[in-house]
Amino acid sequence: MMPDRIKGYAFAIIATIAFSNIYIFSKAALNEVHLFQFAFYWFALAAALNVGWLFYRRHNRFLRVLTGAQKRVLLLLGVLEIITTSFFFLAIQIIPDPAVTGFMGNLYPVILTGMGVFFLKEKFSLMETVGAGLALVGAFVVSYQGGARLSELFIPGAGVVLLNAIFAAIASVVVKLNVRNMTPEIINTNRSVWLLGFSVLLVLFFRPSLAIPLSALSNIAIGAFLGPFVALLLIYYSFHYIEVSKSSIVQSTKVVFVLIGSVLYFGSFPALHQLLGGLLTLIGVLLISAAKLPYFNRARQASKN
Repeated sequence: MMPDRIKGYAFAIIATIAFSNIYIFSKAALNEVHLFQFAFYWFALAAALNVGWLFYRRHNRFLRVLTGAQKRVLLLLGVLEIITTSFFFLAIQIIPDPAVTGFMGNLYPVILTGMGVFFLKEKFSLMETVGAGLALVGAFVVSYQGGARLSELFIPGAGVVLLNAIFAAIASVVVKLNVRNMTPEIINTNRSVWLLGFSVLLVLFFRPSLAIPLSALSNIAIGAFLGPFVALLLIYYSFHYIEVSKSSIVQSTKVVFVLIGSVLYFGSFPALHQLLGGLLTLIGVLLISAAKLPYFNRARQASKN
């Protein structure tokens, strides 16, 4: 029998590798099809997989006992996921190298930690402060391209990544504050169904052709299976066996897998300053995540006594 701690880390590692593939396969598909075509097929597959898994696990029975407050939270999360995911895939489409998008995506834990201070009354430790500073500097270096005007200072898509990180952090705070006794299957299915509904509305309004190349459909199928289904579920499952902070440390290494996948799949490699900036963001996120470990929390409490 595998110990629970090993099981938790295994879930986190597999989830991290699976999640990193979102950057690769979505970018490959978006190189061939319009964003609206991509969204329709991506979330149709994700919703089908999640709804099927919900019924297979018989967690659909929990839907009948959801309280009014929980239903309102799921509604709010659905709206936030539409905004967050739209910015995410827009950034993937705009920024040529998925590794650069992954490096800049490390703004999310920085913003989430900051929101924890303001909304959850959490305290910033010295390690978290240093980590946040390194991650912010790294994100600046990654996105910086020079230019005489402010609009030319950063690479196209940098602002979109920032908006994605802000709304993703807001969604995480909403979950932390409000979601109780909801299974990963319900949360994940709620997300994918809302995104599918939004994608269908886009198709009905803008009427893009739904005929897409088989290669794009293959990339969408692989990405939708690994990302919105496998990765998110396994992240939630990892929380059952190890602390969120330890799972977050494993997840923060996704940029390494995105970089490897980008080189292997597209033959692209970030510029030297982007690579160095990405390394800074990785170190910063690792420090933020490590600061939440029980060992450092005990050390911080001991220093106050």
